Amino acid sequence: MSTERAVPFHCPYCGDEDLWPHEGAHGSWECRACLRAFTVKMLGLVRPTGAHAGTQHEEVAR
Repeated sequence: MSTERAVPFHCPYCGDEDLWPHEGAHGSWECRACLRAFTVKMLGLVRPTGAHAGTQHEEVAR
C-alpha cells in the first residue's frame, strides 16, 4: 500500500482547484479560494451486492 497522500482534485465546498496540503492531520487540505480546511479519509471498499450492482435496488412486493 502506498504511503503517499491521496490528492483531491477540487474543493468539496466551492469546487476550486487551488488546494494545498494543510499542516493539520494526515490527509488535511486547505482551499486557498474559500479559505476552508478539510480532511480526506479512506473508509474502506464497498462490496457490490445483488445481480445489478451499481443500480438502484427495486422494492420487492410482499
